[in-house]
Amino acid sequence: MKVLPVIDPALPGDRRPERVWYTSYGSNTHLDRLADYVLGGRSPGAARGYPGCRNRAMPTRSIPVELAGAMYFATRSAVWGGGRAFYDPRADGRVMARAHLVTAGQFSDIAAQEMYREPGEPLDLEGVLSSGRAVLGGGRYETLVCAGRIDGLPVLTFTAPWGVDDVPWLSPSPAYVRFLASGLLSAGAWDLEAVAAYVAACPGAAGHWSARAVARLVLG
Repeated sequence: MKVLPVIDPALPGDRRPERVWYTSYGSNTHLDRLADYVLGGRSPGAARGYPGCRNRAMPTRSIPVELAGAMYFATRSAVWGGGRAFYDPRADGRVMARAHLVTAGQFSDIAAQEMYREPGEPLDLEGVLSSGRAVLGGGRYETLVCAGRIDGLPVLTFTAPWGVDDVPWLSPSPAYVRFLASGLLSAGAWDLEAVAAYVAACPGAAGHWSARAVARLVLG
């Protein structure tokens, strides 16, 4: 098993980094799913495709990480038909995730596609890198979060402006769970038992998904 890197909670000093750790806690933990956002395309089980990034190089590194906070499922996805994964950095707990080393421009383009915007315009990252949080809009993934830094580079993700207890939870679909859990397993830091138990216990999945059912999906 891979050793988890330690995230330095201090915010990065460079406000205009060339590279960042795009940190996924949802379906983009899986490299095949992430490729839809980088190369362009549509994964099996997804209802729509994506145009991809201007820079179509896949991440030079992808590493397992754990974020402080909670992951939960809420709001119905038009792509997957069930609840989407969101991250609440202010909640108690830990979040299994996967950090992908990409350019700042690629992070902007991936975020834009998650926000249902056209990629191509660079995001102003100075706000999130200065304060750790920047709300760019009221939509699902329009709030940027910086969890600290690894090797001096910012650990960035995006989520909703609300918290885990502010919205009704909604169970995720099998296709979504399969990508998320398989991506976490392939990161190499957790075994199938740990990944399945984690996903099944997240708000929205708890009471609807068992660890055994999640494991069966991953094993196919």
